[in-house]
Amino acid sequence: MQTPEATTVRRAFVTVAVVEAITWAGLLVGMYLKHVTGTTEAGVWLFGRLHGAAFVLYVVTTVLAARVLRWSPLVTLVALAASVPPLATLLFEVAARRRGLLLGRPAPAPAAVGIG
Repeated sequence: MQTPEATTVRRAFVTVAVVEAITWAGLLVGMYLKHVTGTTEAGVWLFGRLHGAAFVLYVVTTVLAARVLRWSPLVTLVALAASVPPLATLLFEVAARRRGLLLGRPAPAPAAVGIG
């Protein structure tokens, strides 16, 4: 069973990963409209700002999730790298869910203190 803190962090991570992917997609559509069709710059203006904020929030949430859910350094690095390619945060979230990474690992047992 997850602690309330782990549950909150898991929900935040999943939500932010989805928002980051949606804003990435919006930015890509905005860039298409601006550079290919030449119709408007509004999409880049809006989604550029939204995606910038979502990206920063994803990085912060990923670092927090790595700490609370006890991810290895490699998993943390992969999660952070997923923020670069479009929609990769969704792929990481699905893979992490399937591998049980969003459930967290139990904390190690405290070391026994010997009496000498």
